[in-house]
Amino acid sequence: MKRGLIAGLGIVAAGGLWFALAGDKSQAGTIRLMPGDAAIVAEGAELYAAHCASCHGADLQGAPNWQSPNSGGRLPAPPHDASGHSWHHDSATLFALTKLGVAEMIGDPTYKSDMPAFGETLTDDQIIAVLSYIKSTWPQSIRDSHDMREDQS
Repeated sequence: MKRGLIAGLGIVAAGGLWFALAGDKSQAGTIRLMPGDAAIVAEGAELYAAHCASCHGADLQGAPNWQSPNSGGRLPAPPHDASGHSWHHDSATLFALTKLGVAEMIGDPTYKSDMPAFGETLTDDQIIAVLSYIKSTWPQSIRDSHDMREDQS
């Protein structure tokens, strides 16, 4: 019973987070990722390895069972490769999530997440480099789709 309740709460929290992230268009179009810039992508790869890979995986594969709450009731780190959902969000949302962390981004200080805010650790340009690296690994069709959605916002 307790396990089912925790799983149910995790699913509700994930749905609420998705809704909040998908609906945040306040900065849409103001952040531009540069997956075609080799120097920025290389810097992003180094920063990703140093700050992100321990949770999201060296190959962007995410944590095992990332769609199910862990023992603490929180969702594990999702993948950033094509199997995940990072590419479903606009660049401004990804940037804000990385810089501010989930709780601040969605305006709910009580929301618990293992995703730290990196605004005090990385500069804005470094966050853009990390996100540019991540985007550079997506198949071209997904990058094109992401670009098209960005251009429409």
